Amino acid sequence: MNFIRVGLHSISRWLGAFVFVSIVSSHFAVGQSCFTAADMDEPTRSALVNTAKKYFDMVARGDVASLKRNSIASLASDFAGIETAVKDNQANFSGAQAKPRSPFLLKAEGTAPLQKAEFLCGVFGAQGQTRDSAEFIIPNLPPGSYGVVILDVPTAKAAYTVSFVLQQQGNDWKLGGLFARPAQVAGHDGNWFIEQARSYKSKSQAHNAWFYYLEGRDLLMPVPFMYTQLTDKLYDEMQSVKPADLPPSDLSSAGKTYKITHLFPLVVGNDLDLVVKYQSSDISNTAQTFQDNTAVMKGLVTKYPELRDAFAGIVARAVEPSGRDYGSLLAMRDIK
Repeated sequence: MNFIRVGLHSISRWLGAFVFVSIVSSHFAVGQSCFTAADMDEPTRSALVNTAKKYFDMVARGDVASLKRNSIASLASDFAGIETAVKDNQANFSGAQAKPRSPFLLKAEGTAPLQKAEFLCGVFGAQGQTRDSAEFIIPNLPPGSYGVVILDVPTAKAAYTVSFVLQQQGNDWKLGGLFARPAQVAGHDGNWFIEQARSYKSKSQAHNAWFYYLEGRDLLMPVPFMYTQLTDKLYDEMQSVKPADLPPSDLSSAGKTYKITHLFPLVVGNDLDLVVKYQSSDISNTAQTFQDNTAVMKGLVTKYPELRDAFAGIVARAVEPSGRDYGSLLAMRDIK
């Protein structure tokens, strides 16, 4: 299964920060303003929603050429990622009926990109976010007016969200970013994963709980730089089970010590697998690297046997200092 994960071209990476403030306003700071659908005039609201629906139709038809023509210049000049992702996902969205959520309008003023633009949308209270509020944190955002429109897309196989980041240029709203994300894994939504996480927590299986919280929260986030009352509460809740030995850490297996750098859940097809990355000086000998990958997998399930109940398999990736890597996937039943 392939997902479009192409964001606003100027967004270098997502900053996972959470800001809690007491404010009742659609404005966060000088030069950074957010408007909910209720704050916008009808022409602006309609333009954002209709533009997103038009671009979704292009995605569903696989009309990459039209998408590119309607993109901001910086995105159009480096469009290969979107082109590949749209083609890979066209079958998922062909014939689907997209339902738009209420849009957001973000305005960033000034003459230079904002190192960390923060937009608070809707009403915030003494405890932070409220039911209908949202927060956007976007690094390196150039001045301008931006729209964020999220579409719910149910399909015969699964449910998705498709989100568009739009940038105003004259009277037009150009494509600045596109996020297509699953709302379910193997028929289970984010709330199901959260309930499973709580169940694992009750069994003192901290690692399973932590990874299921991560997956559940991710499924509930249409774009990775948008936070709501629910995602903020889940962030706080999951801290109580955060394992103390998360990477970077050492793992001993088959007479070797491996430097583990990353450990996270990943959807592979209809399965939820666990990905482990570790340092390797050289991966050119693929037979030896496969043995090391297998040893790392065995070491993980030996150290954390609970993982066998939570994941369909493990993906081990040996990573050289250059960034080049070599990966292997084994189903849990084959890790012995």
